[in-house]
Amino acid sequence: MQRRAVAVYVAFFLLVGSAAGMLVATAQTPGIAFENPDHELSSGDSFEVNGTEYTLAGITETEEGGDHGGEVQRTITATVERNRTTERSASWANGSTIEVDGQEWTVQVSGEDPDSVTLVEALDRTAILEADPNADNETIERDGEAFVVVTDDAGDPQLVTPEEYFPTPDERSYAVGDELEYENQTVTVDSVTADGAVVVWSDTETVTTEITQNSRVTIGDTEYVAHFSDSSSLTLSTDFESFEAQREAIDRHGTNTDGLWRVTIVSLLSSGLLLAMAFMPSRY
Repeated sequence: MQRRAVAVYVAFFLLVGSAAGMLVATAQTPGIAFENPDHELSSGDSFEVNGTEYTLAGITETEEGGDHGGEVQRTITATVERNRTTERSASWANGSTIEVDGQEWTVQVSGEDPDSVTLVEALDRTAILEADPNADNETIERDGEAFVVVTDDAGDPQLVTPEEYFPTPDERSYAVGDELEYENQTVTVDSVTADGAVVVWSDTETVTTEITQNSRVTIGDTEYVAHFSDSSSLTLSTDFESFEAQREAIDRHGTNTDGLWRVTIVSLLSSGLLLAMAFMPSRY
């Protein structure tokens, strides 16, 4: 092969390869951006959707891989929170024991058509007897009736009825609509029947939504596309048409870049091959 011709071909391939390489080096990688997005948020920001307030609780970036020279995979995740109020209730059966203000009470409902419920203090009679050095630790029965044995000042045992010995238990009555503290909540008596009473209260719970890069997420009744421009900001937009168009542009850019890299590599290899062939010794 004539070396002059080889030089022309080599120059051509180098020119093509250099041009392809320059295009790859100078081409700007397209990104995703929205004009007038619905919400642009940073950690701690609050926003409203359909009358409900939401808060961007935080943005977390994690890394995976990278071992033995491998590629590092970065994942960005956001957490959106909202408070939801729920109605809760508890039933107090007639004759049951409940705890209010750190004490036990017996639920009492009287009549066929009651309009209130009474809580009667449940006395710990055993503890009262054990605390009294002048009384036996338990009651006794005589002729089918219970008595407390109490030693008087003269040292003689006396039989005292429980009604006389034990203090009168405290009573609290609540009508429908009354409020009281129960299980660390302010509850309202919702209804009273012969079987017992029902109390209701409102409880607040936190509902969380996890959001990942370029995902579609429904917040309230609205669907958004979520995009992180960096690890500290989140954009929510309903412009799905623009998002898909930009995703397609990014895919085309990647395809074109791969093609240009192949052209550069093939051009350099071809130039090297032609130069090697040009300096091969002739057999004639």
